Amino acid sequence: MVRYKLIVNPISGRGMGERVIPEIEHQMHVLGLNFETVRTERPWHASELAEQAVRDRFGVVVAVGGDGTANEVLNGLMKAKISGGGESALGVLGVGRGNDLAFGFGIPHGLEAGCLALERLFRRRVDVGRVSGGLYPQGRYFGNGVGIGFDAVVGFEALKMKRLKGFACYAVAALKTIFLYYQAPTVEIQTDNETTILPSLMVSVMNGRRMGGGFMMAPHAEPDDGFFDLCIASEVGKIRVFGLFPRFMKGTQEGHKAIHTGRTKRITVTAKTGVLPAHADGETLCVDGKQLTIEILPKQIDVVCAP
Repeated sequence: MVRYKLIVNPISGRGMGERVIPEIEHQMHVLGLNFETVRTERPWHASELAEQAVRDRFGVVVAVGGDGTANEVLNGLMKAKISGGGESALGVLGVGRGNDLAFGFGIPHGLEAGCLALERLFRRRVDVGRVSGGLYPQGRYFGNGVGIGFDAVVGFEALKMKRLKGFACYAVAALKTIFLYYQAPTVEIQTDNETTILPSLMVSVMNGRRMGGGFMMAPHAEPDDGFFDLCIASEVGKIRVFGLFPRFMKGTQEGHKAIHTGRTKRITVTAKTGVLPAHADGETLCVDGKQLTIEILPKQIDVVCAP
């Protein structure tokens, strides 16, 4: 019988992680699943717990929280695999602000649907990204994507907001960033096929499709095709940025003269002027980095998702 390890971030979603534990455990009992629940206590604790869960032979390790919790659990699963400790499947019950990683992997929204997916145990073998640089010269794994530039600063501002949540939080943070903070650096972008230098508002390196709870950075991305989908925005004026918002919400930005798209297995972004604020799955990589190297690792882990 498959055993499930629920790793709960109790402060995720402004305490929602703690509040939903009784509901999740009720659903798991109703479905007859064999599970254990543990709460995280500090940054990177979820990674440690996930790595240990693999060694303890739990078949599915479930991140209960937001994208940050899911990212830490993913890192723990990868560390266990790389060190020869074995493999477990990743499950996610999203209770955070954006839940973009779960969306990109095809994991159902909502606790009831999420628990039912765990019971049905449909698995998809997905790619994992690895980024090196900034605060992580040794590398950090990610599932959904890396954002460099504007969207990273938006994420940093969203974390400061206490009252808003979900897409509204990111939308307000984006407006604040446009008017108060962000100056586009000049970057050198090296991909599999070319090297480009340009002033860039944003470089999004996507394994999934969405960031910020509603911005479709890579609407055609598939997390198991062995490639990143790129969305690169050149420098544009503040007013023109507003015109791009509806396009990103609908995923129709491709074809706009300020937007460059492509696919690659590896990408290096270097700041020629300015610095690189960046995040991976919403988690800070750096606020003033100079270079990041990102590579795709094909077919690394199983994710429990909708058929």
